[in-house]
Amino acid sequence: MSGHSHWSTIKRKKGAADAKKGAIFTRLAREITLAAREGGGDPSMNVSLYLAIDRARSSNMPKDSIERAIKRGTGEDKSAAELEELTYGGTLGHGIVALIQCVTENRNRTVAELRHILTRSGGNLADTSSISWQFDRKAIFTVKSDGKNFDKVFEAAVEGGADDVSEEDGYIEIIGSVESFKTIGDSLKKFHIQPEEAGLQMVAQQEMELDKEKTITVLRTIEALEESDDVQNVYSNLRITEEVLADLEKE
Repeated sequence: MSGHSHWSTIKRKKGAADAKKGAIFTRLAREITLAAREGGGDPSMNVSLYLAIDRARSSNMPKDSIERAIKRGTGEDKSAAELEELTYGGTLGHGIVALIQCVTENRNRTVAELRHILTRSGGNLADTSSISWQFDRKAIFTVKSDGKNFDKVFEAAVEGGADDVSEEDGYIEIIGSVESFKTIGDSLKKFHIQPEEAGLQMVAQQEMELDKEKTITVLRTIEALEESDDVQNVYSNLRITEEVLADLEKE
C-alpha cells in the first residue's frame, strides 16, 4: 500500500475525526456536494455519492442537510454560496511535497490558512504545476477485508479493469485508471462487494522514506492541514515505514 493509504489506515484505526460535530457535518456536506457535482445526484448511479451519503448517515447527519448538499452539487440550490474546488502545491520539509485539495467559498482565506500552517512547520506553498507532475490521478477503492475472500475481490476488481489489488492491515486496496472508476464500481456491485471508500485520488509516482523523527514531523504537518475546514484531502510522497507505522498505532 502507498504511504497515503497507510496514513488513512492509521486514522481509521485511531478513529480520527473532527473534534466538533459541526466540522464533521461541514466536511461531509462538501464531500456529498463534490460527488454530486462530478457524477450526478442519483446515488444508485454514482458510487462516490452513495458512499458519501452512507458516511453522512453513519455520523447522524440530518436528512435535510444531505439533500441540500446534493442539490448544491447538482446546481438546483441557487441560494448557496458558490464552492470552488482548488488544488495547491506545498513543500512539507525534508524533501516531502504534497498536493492539497480544498473546497472553499473564500479563496483568500484558504490560501492564508495554508500558508500559515506550512510556514509554521518549515514548509511553503509552492507552484502547483511544479508538484502535480509528481503525482498520477487514480481510481482507488478500499474494501474492508472482514473475512472476505481476497480472490473474489481480486476477480471483481480485475474484471472491472483494475491495475493493482493489494491487501494489508485488514483492508483491500484496488487501484485503476480514472477511466476505469465506473467499471470497477459496477463490477464490485455485481459481485455484491461494498467498498468502504471509493474515489479519485492523487498517487505519488515515487515515494520518499525518512527516518522516524522526520516522518512524524511531516505527518504532524499533514494532520494540521487536514484539520483545516477548507481542506478535503492531502496527498504526499511520504513513505511510512513499518517501524513508524507500529509506533503511531500505539498512540
